[in-house]
Amino acid sequence: MRFALLSAALLLTPAAMAQDTNPEQAAWIDQLASKFEIPASELNAALGQATYQQSIIDAMTRPAEAKPWSQYRPIFLTEKRINDGVKFWHDHKELLDQAVATSKVPAEIITAIIGVETSYGANMGSYKVLDALYTLGFHYPPRGEFFRSEFGHYLALAKEQGWDLDSQKGSYAGAMGMGQFISSSYRHYAIDADSDGVRNLFVADDAVGSVGNYFYEHDWHLGEDVAYPATVNAANVAAADALIESTLEINHNWAEFVAAGIVIDSELDAQTPVKLIKLDGVDGPEYWVVRHNFYVITRYNRSPLYAMAVYQLSEQLKNAYEKSL
Repeated sequence: MRFALLSAALLLTPAAMAQDTNPEQAAWIDQLASKFEIPASELNAALGQATYQQSIIDAMTRPAEAKPWSQYRPIFLTEKRINDGVKFWHDHKELLDQAVATSKVPAEIITAIIGVETSYGANMGSYKVLDALYTLGFHYPPRGEFFRSEFGHYLALAKEQGWDLDSQKGSYAGAMGMGQFISSSYRHYAIDADSDGVRNLFVADDAVGSVGNYFYEHDWHLGEDVAYPATVNAANVAAADALIESTLEINHNWAEFVAAGIVIDSELDAQTPVKLIKLDGVDGPEYWVVRHNFYVITRYNRSPLYAMAVYQLSEQLKNAYEKSL
């Protein structure tokens, strides 16, 4: 019955959807009202302001992370993105130095996140956040529960920030600012780094510090490597592949990898927690041994491809920045 109601909702016209009052939606509103302590009348008023956007559904069903690594990597590892990142680093060196001192997260990681997310603030999204969260929360069954919660967080955030509900724009998934924080992350991890009384992630002053704080709160290990390219000989492919798991957690140790014939150019203690990932590269499979900090990057976006793009961009930014000094 639940699936039938949701499927029917997808067939409604945009105008009808804005006024949809089916029993299931009423139950959702009651749940949000209770969870966020927002009157149901305010939630319904917010729904009345929102507009269904089919283009958001379309974008959600074809994410870049569905591409193979050979096609995903060139999106982010470009000469322009590296050059722009070096310029961003120079332009905001004081902010980055402050964030590094506070969060113990490297400047190249913070810069790479902002580079991957919005090209250093050049593209922060064109969808109204209200429309995005309404569309996905109430008309996209696969992740409806998550986005309905974000809808509630956005209403609470708008009150905290003093925003008009329809004033903020972001990605098709409702992420905002230079670092593309979803509403719950904005509320929990954004900081007022410049001490002006406002957490404004649409400008570098607070965005840089807030990205650093996000990784600090997710237990970034200062000075620890992120990933190593690995060699797996033909005779060891089966043993190596048996160690690959769909979970993002780090569930193995280096001794297991040595026994499986996996080789890297670094020396690790036998009990070092590690994970093996396999990517579809241009010239065939790429094996990588990753550590805790790689997992931390996936707390920002749960795609190993995303985490690898951030890591590789950060390495290239670091090298290019050091050469520019």
